[in-house]
Amino acid sequence: MSVPDPIREGLARGWKAIDAATLAADRELECDVAIVGSGAGGGVTAEILTAAGLSVVILEEGPLVGSTEFRMREREAYPRLYQESAARQTLDKAITILQGRCVGGGTTVNWTSSFRTPPRTLAHWNKAYGLDALTESALAPWFARMEERLSIGPWGMPPNENNDVLRRGATKLGIAHGAIRRNVKGCANLGYCGMGCPLNAKQSMLVTTIPAALDRGATLVHRARVTRLVAEGDRVVACDAFGVERNGAQQSARRVRVRARHFVLAAGAINTPAILISSAIPDPNGLAGKRTFLHPTVVSGSAFAQKVEGYYGAPQTVYSDHFLDGVALDGPMGFKLEAPPVHPILAGITLPGFGADHARWMTRFPNLQVLIALMRDGFHGESPGGQVVLRSGWPVLDYPLNDYVWNGVRRAYLAMAEIQFAAGAQSVMPLHEGAQPLTSWREAKGAIEALTLRPLHSRVVSAHVMGGCPMGSDPRAAVVDDGGRHHHVQNLSIHDASTFPTSVGANPQLTIYALAARHATGLAATLKA
Repeated sequence: MSVPDPIREGLARGWKAIDAATLAADRELECDVAIVGSGAGGGVTAEILTAAGLSVVILEEGPLVGSTEFRMREREAYPRLYQESAARQTLDKAITILQGRCVGGGTTVNWTSSFRTPPRTLAHWNKAYGLDALTESALAPWFARMEERLSIGPWGMPPNENNDVLRRGATKLGIAHGAIRRNVKGCANLGYCGMGCPLNAKQSMLVTTIPAALDRGATLVHRARVTRLVAEGDRVVACDAFGVERNGAQQSARRVRVRARHFVLAAGAINTPAILISSAIPDPNGLAGKRTFLHPTVVSGSAFAQKVEGYYGAPQTVYSDHFLDGVALDGPMGFKLEAPPVHPILAGITLPGFGADHARWMTRFPNLQVLIALMRDGFHGESPGGQVVLRSGWPVLDYPLNDYVWNGVRRAYLAMAEIQFAAGAQSVMPLHEGAQPLTSWREAKGAIEALTLRPLHSRVVSAHVMGGCPMGSDPRAAVVDDGGRHHHVQNLSIHDASTFPTSVGANPQLTIYALAARHATGLAATLKA
């Protein structure tokens, strides 16, 4: 079957796309709005601003890659499409962070899970941060708009076995669970969403908003690392970017300077604060990069008699919020349960142990099932998150894990193990260097209670980075207002997850879409006035 490639077709139509890594001379561009980042926030913003008749330049550090180049191979996708080749880590190396680095950003490589912002999260933001305009009812039209635009809706296929374990185990234990909505159209249920969709079924920014913006005349500068914003007083006058061929490559000496009336940062919740810090953007209260949050995520593996083949089928279709909804925001750390895809490289680098111990799990790879617990961080006084810092000019997230988090980790290991045994697992093992395969719930309960939990022993990962440039009504406690406008710089906005005052407590892409649509619509009206 021949599948159209909208990227190749658009380039053939004459899209204005500049590969900064191949430039032989410096370039200067001018526009109404320069957008740094092409993911969920940048893509939505670009479409809305170009639809309003504004000229836009989009700058993206990663490459422009179309569906004909997505071959469902981990060894190709991770180095090409992810930050630091899918090996980005916190300062102490205790947490591995998966973030997109390509046109479309995380939307090109995520697993399509689409949740509206939980009402309790919005209520907390209203009360604690003065975000009175961001109520559930006020945001409902923006969620609806983006759900329609990106084909977000129920997934009609039965869950694959990897996800059905969560459904069966939760059902047997009386644990509430539900089906995850997905942003797909014409999905063939391949299961390789994390490597880029070869069928253009995933309605990422790569195949929706970015092509729409380019068709309206936007300019895309890709393989371009933005190093600084050039500020004069309380205004940004330009941004500078340099070509970068690939992950780990030294940046080019050739500069792309973009001058604009307005600048939008949408580079993600590690890179956006880093740009502000490296540019010495006015920050009288030293907030940029502080209170950066993850959903610290821990993993429980299990082995079944039957084949699970978690590498086939829609990657995430079942979830449980039982351990979120049943916990007060100011109580113990709550967590969301999901089942991630199980691909060999991702599993191999996550499974604990070495040599024969590691090989035993890999030999049973087709029978391996995995659950993850996404920890809700930022709501309690003992969960301050982390801080983005610069090391030799490179952004790094310093994210200490304290007893409050470890208490949540232990409870999550216990919950996942009980569900896996209830679904019929022959053995269960929390992904922890001190753990061994456990063959009964009773044995697992005692072993998990006895685990020593500390960094680099428990495998902790995250695909969700939030905060660091929080929204709020008080300029002394927030970087941007409830419209995403910088409190201290007149012509600077932020349209990504760095504006979240806490973690969301759910996969964040739909929250980013809705807020970016709201912020961009307001910005377009202001610039067109």
